[in-house]
Amino acid sequence: MSPSTYRSNPLRDERDRRLPRIAGSCGMVMFGVTGDLARKKLMPAIYDLANRGLLPPGFSLVGFARRDWADQDFGEVVHEAVKQHARTPFREPVWRQLAEGFRFVPGSFDDDDAFDRLADTVRELDEVRGTGGNHAFYLSIPPGAFPTVVKQLSRSGLADAGTGPDGEHWRRVVIEKPFGHDLKSARQLNEIVESVFPQDSVFRIDHYLGKETVQNLLALRFANQLYEPIWNNNYVDHVQITMAEDIGIGGRAGYYDGIGAARDVIQNHLLQLLALTAMEEPVSFDARDLRAEKQKVLSAVRLPPDLDKHTARGQYAAGWQGNEQVIGYLDEDGIPQDSTTETFAAIRLDIDTRRWAGVPFYLRTGKRLGRRVTEIAVVFKRAPHLPFDNTATEELGHNAIVIRVQPDEGVTIRFGSKVPGTSMEVRDVNMDFGYGHSFTESSPEAYERLILDVLLGDPPLFPRHEEVELSWRILDPITAHWARRGQPEPYTSGRWGPDSAHAMLERDGRTWRRP
Repeated sequence: MSPSTYRSNPLRDERDRRLPRIAGSCGMVMFGVTGDLARKKLMPAIYDLANRGLLPPGFSLVGFARRDWADQDFGEVVHEAVKQHARTPFREPVWRQLAEGFRFVPGSFDDDDAFDRLADTVRELDEVRGTGGNHAFYLSIPPGAFPTVVKQLSRSGLADAGTGPDGEHWRRVVIEKPFGHDLKSARQLNEIVESVFPQDSVFRIDHYLGKETVQNLLALRFANQLYEPIWNNNYVDHVQITMAEDIGIGGRAGYYDGIGAARDVIQNHLLQLLALTAMEEPVSFDARDLRAEKQKVLSAVRLPPDLDKHTARGQYAAGWQGNEQVIGYLDEDGIPQDSTTETFAAIRLDIDTRRWAGVPFYLRTGKRLGRRVTEIAVVFKRAPHLPFDNTATEELGHNAIVIRVQPDEGVTIRFGSKVPGTSMEVRDVNMDFGYGHSFTESSPEAYERLILDVLLGDPPLFPRHEEVELSWRILDPITAHWARRGQPEPYTSGRWGPDSAHAMLERDGRTWRRP
């Protein structure tokens, strides 16, 4: 492809060129290195980036936790995580070079001396590893600890970028969801974080936005004349966005109870998917223009007038998950018997724009459901006239475009086709596109893309505080309504949620897709 052709394609930009994007001199400080996220996702992603040649030779990783570890102990923890969870093959030369930049600082979040030692460690890395004063602080910690750590970064001078002989340095902070637990707490958290770090230096991680299929939604819509003309209320009947898990809460009782499915998934993942599905074409694909269109959608979202009829919540009970008998939520370790935390949530939302007026968006998420799947299903209206006998089309349903986010990433198109034979019989069929079948290169893990974007200062895939606050403004009335309703409805593990979720769609003359 010639340079002129490259520039003429509006969906291509520098971060997607075949020439790899390589981070400049930098390091990362990781808080919460003993947690599952760090062990299963973050540390392996850093190794995979190094293995792909996308990190600078002097890249350094500093762990901070309340552990009596030396640098070597931390290195062994990272080594084990990489061996178990890395996507790319283990290569000893890559590992040795990466491990030379490992450091560990023991301490608690309220320990001033520990953060002073951390500041000394960062300065030492600038000198011996050439990290150039550029450091990202990854807060893989409980949300309640965010303010304490951010204030410590400010007090110790770690948040101050400063300048050097090679120009201005950068300091960035990475925050994992949830961003608060309601609108009020989200605003308070944003005020604290942005009083220390400039807006452009705050990266709020939503790992779903790093998935290839989510990004492919933009290409599907805006790179193809085939879909965009019918992506509106003239043709679309409704949209279903589902994130289903077949597992329970595992050992996350301390985090999950009191949070629940709506705050854990709908407020961030599913509302972001809704915004990307419903937004208008952006002027460009840089961060400011993408955010502007997503914010327009979120600000136009309207709740249904009757929250009893158009929301549903449930709590999984004992049942069978495949061939395994599993316990209910209230029997999980650490869950109080009177817990009203929902493990299933479904809501209907409407979008008051010319494109989407009259098209309901149904969002659902839950644990211990029939199978693990995340998908966006755009379901179209029936044809206004069918020139066939009734018997020829009795099984014919709605056309649909289904974007499969995980697993089996790809796109399915459902349409009617004639059944082979002498009679005219039309039946629904599926046409599938799968990433694994169409591309030889494997997709990078979402955290690889997002961590590299942080180190590059590339913000399109990260929501700003305006999006976070709009999302809480949508969800808060629903969770407040549920809080007045008492216990969630139980549903049997291995099934697709409580009866009220199915009744919610049946009232509208629709049914949930069976993924």
